[in-house]
Amino acid sequence: MNDVAHTPLVEMRNIRVAFGGVHAVEDVSLDLYAGEVVGLVGGNGAGKSTLMRALSGARAPDSGEIDIDGRLASISNPRDAKAYGIETIYQTLALADNIDAAANLFLGRELTDRVGTLDDSAMESATRKVMTRLNPNFTAFKRPVKSLSGGQRQSVAIARAVHFNARILIMDEPTAALGPAETEQVRDLIRQLKQEGIGIFLVSHDIHDVFDLADRISVMYHGRIVGTVNKDDVTIDEVLGMIILGKPPTEVTQKELAELHG
Repeated sequence: MNDVAHTPLVEMRNIRVAFGGVHAVEDVSLDLYAGEVVGLVGGNGAGKSTLMRALSGARAPDSGEIDIDGRLASISNPRDAKAYGIETIYQTLALADNIDAAANLFLGRELTDRVGTLDDSAMESATRKVMTRLNPNFTAFKRPVKSLSGGQRQSVAIARAVHFNARILIMDEPTAALGPAETEQVRDLIRQLKQEGIGIFLVSHDIHDVFDLADRISVMYHGRIVGTVNKDDVTIDEVLGMIILGKPPTEVTQKELAELHG
């Protein structure tokens, strides 16, 4: 398996995370390849966010290993994660509302000229370049981001991650609270990122989002992985059965599937 194409970007092995004796994540293994979207789904408290926090450096796992590009990674804080090209787009987006897209893109990593003055034109130029690639319809470069639509705000958050060479994106409920047109805009962004070879963990409650965008779907239930399935091999009902019943499709009866709609 020396072929780079067969080496996962991310491989999480036997990850365990406990909080005061409660096993939020119990012996979970998961992988992600370049240019792939893996949908991570499950009910509230299933362990999705905790698992992704282990990858993003927000909460080091109690045991288990994370490999990046086939090599053991040491991720104990968000700075470590960023050094491996891992970026997280949180539902809240973590944008500074009162400044424009370029200032948000470079927040905390501002460009300066030789005398130490902020190089606004260089930052705006870089922002226009990355936004043209991701969202050619974006024109609101001079407006504070609080005046932008939800879809435009997502564009800015994604552009920030991509500009700083993210190769692995964790997207937490990226279309929550967006209308249909904006949801489609964000879906287009995700498809664009896939084409660029970025691997994406898509954490979502929206099963339709997951089916529209994911290549594979991993289902968590009470801190464990029920299974990882190819999207094309399952129905929405079968995935719902995994989420609600905690069983892989092969173990769910037609009666149990029918009762999901009862």
